[in-house]
Amino acid sequence: MSINRRNFLFAAAATPALAAVPVPVLASSPTTKPFQGTYRFTVGDATVTALLDGYLDAAPQMITGFEEATVSAVLDNAQQKLHPGGVRIPVNAFLVELNGQRILIDAGTSSFLGDTLGDLNNALAAINVSPETIDMVALTHIHPDHSGGLIDANGQAVFANAQISVGQTEFDFWHDDAIMAGVPESARGFFQIARNTVAPYADRMMLHSGEHEVLSGLTSLPLPGHTPGHAGYLLQSGSEQLLFWGDLVHMTALQFDNPNLTIAFDTDAKLTVKTRLGMFDRAVADNLLVTGSHLDFPGLGKVRKAGDGYAYQPAPWQYGA
Repeated sequence: MSINRRNFLFAAAATPALAAVPVPVLASSPTTKPFQGTYRFTVGDATVTALLDGYLDAAPQMITGFEEATVSAVLDNAQQKLHPGGVRIPVNAFLVELNGQRILIDAGTSSFLGDTLGDLNNALAAINVSPETIDMVALTHIHPDHSGGLIDANGQAVFANAQISVGQTEFDFWHDDAIMAGVPESARGFFQIARNTVAPYADRMMLHSGEHEVLSGLTSLPLPGHTPGHAGYLLQSGSEQLLFWGDLVHMTALQFDNPNLTIAFDTDAKLTVKTRLGMFDRAVADNLLVTGSHLDFPGLGKVRKAGDGYAYQPAPWQYGA
């Protein structure tokens, strides 16, 4: 599926709970269903599984300062290519198993953004994890490719026993009627989607601010810009750490090479770049292992300095983890 300004909202009328959301025109790419992706590794005493929900293509008009020749050259250097629908990016979620608890970092897309997405539940089933055994879903933010999987086709909670962790600023933004009234009518469906996906969990929300330990060993980390309350989560187990940084990077091949590159859905582009650069510097200085929602699957690696800029170094696979 190619994502652009017109079709990033999804075919909401197909879901009764979202019937009030305007229906956009979908432009599906001639692509096949993604392979089922899971990758299990350890961080100290924690077991983490990367889960591939699928992929989408970011259309050229979504990318600031898009120049086809430059983008194509950078992608080619990374052994990738520019697809007819744009720059292909994965949508990842992560299962953390620590201290007898199961924490899902983001919930995937469900059926809301086209047929190349929505494989999260199949990925969980492949590792014999059922939704009712999830203790917490820690959301990085409330965009549909992160919170859409919280509800089923009837708007009911998929994770019957899970608490939801999300930033207070993020929650307040999407639930502010004045802000919703002030955006273009075409964008208001975004707010309704955000509200509907978290609504079934109203009595089990953990709203956090700043750096907050949401569970023993897992701390929220504000990373504003992409959305006002966008956050990451830092996993600490023994002497090892892993930062889940959400949508700090959307295009692995492009945004380490050019950290100033943003996409249309970065709410505050300048703040997004400032946050990205600050976190790149921290990741380099602390030798942090990082992962993200749109880093090339399984999305596990480190940030390195490269001349005056940065580079992404994928971590070696842990065989037999």
